[in-house]
Amino acid sequence: MYSTELAEIVLIVEDLKRSARFYRDVVGLVPENEPDDGWAWFWAGEPGQAQRVALRKGPLLFEEESPFPEGERWGRVHYAFNVPREKLEEAAEHVRPKGHTVHGPVYFDWMKALSYYFYDPDGNLLEFWSPEQEGDDS
Repeated sequence: MYSTELAEIVLIVEDLKRSARFYRDVVGLVPENEPDDGWAWFWAGEPGQAQRVALRKGPLLFEEESPFPEGERWGRVHYAFNVPREKLEEAAEHVRPKGHTVHGPVYFDWMKALSYYFYDPDGNLLEFWSPEQEGDDS
């Protein structure tokens, strides 16, 4: 069997410039390049590594093949960014003064992780997620 890892996630957005500012200034992602009329790409981890988040204003390849009707082909999503435990509070506090409500913290006993949640301008639920590390007293 082969193994895979996430390479990118593409979010359909209403206002590309607004969403690009949000992901840069609020979430703290590093832009891969300057946004154009249709795309904005960000590194979701170390710049130059495989994981990226893209914002798209307009259609995607094979969108016409979706089993859902036009206008309903893409839904809101939830996804999490892994944040080291020692930086988790700082990450949540960075979001609040930018005018976004932060929910949490929520502790998940079953996965031994602490999380904060907030929404992007397009209604996607984001999470700053921090699992306990070996030897953590948290």
